[in-house]
Amino acid sequence: MIKKISSILLVCISLLSCQNDKKQDPFEISYNRIGHLTNTIKVSQLDSIYANDSIVKMSKNDNIMDVANTIQIYEKGGAKLLLLEPREENNPESSIESIQVIDPRYKTISGLSANGVFKDIKDNYSITKITNTLSAAVIFVDSIQASITIDKKELSSELKFNTDKKIEASQIPDSATIKHFIINWENN
Repeated sequence: MIKKISSILLVCISLLSCQNDKKQDPFEISYNRIGHLTNTIKVSQLDSIYANDSIVKMSKNDNIMDVANTIQIYEKGGAKLLLLEPREENNPESSIESIQVIDPRYKTISGLSANGVFKDIKDNYSITKITNTLSAAVIFVDSIQASITIDKKELSSELKFNTDKKIEASQIPDSATIKHFIINWENN
């Protein structure tokens, strides 16, 4: 009897552990995670994470227009996936501070991607704040650690040329396309 109960218990535990071993979606964006990247990954670990892809490290000296130490991740086929900014320049043990999502296959659970529109943000996330810059409205969504820009060309003329005016979510058209989708990780 005890053997039978032990066997049943062992089978139940095995089934439960198999359900918890959900394979990580390589394109899922969630809090502190983008695919196989997490907020604790070090620059030195990128080669093993992206072993089947290409990594291009840009430094200040490579091109005057590039931001210092930007790490570009490309698929082997050439499609640009992500732009990574390390927390510290020239330090392989540095963690990643920000990630610009380029490839639209990277999505949140609700489907928000770099090819999304403002409606995708408004319908699925609580907007923390909106900042009015010279050329864009920057939308902050703390629940996914994102700053998302909408080009001011998509806004009304009263907002396009005035950086002093506060932009409200209701003033951004649902169809306004995302210009940049950036994840900002806090220092861990």
